[in-house]
Amino acid sequence: MAKPLKKTPKFATEKAERQFWRTQDSSDHVDWSQAKRVEFSGLKPSTKTISLRLPQALLEGIRAAAAERDVPYQSLMKVWLHEKLHSLK
Repeated sequence: MAKPLKKTPKFATEKAERQFWRTQDSSDHVDWSQAKRVEFSGLKPSTKTISLRLPQALLEGIRAAAAERDVPYQSLMKVWLHEKLHSLK
């Protein structure tokens, strides 16, 4: 027999909801056996184009590092910026 599900509270803010789910087991609130897989193939993260002036030697170094990894240099820059930002938290 399946255990009864707990009622999920209403949240005033997204921050409050994040905090709640950080401390809860979702299987207490959701019957995952009834879940269905869906795809949101058209979704992309929103981006904004910026202009960034870099010293030539720095840009060449970034391009060389990207070539070694066989990735576009702008993608590598995004990964590095993301990693640095999250290492500061």
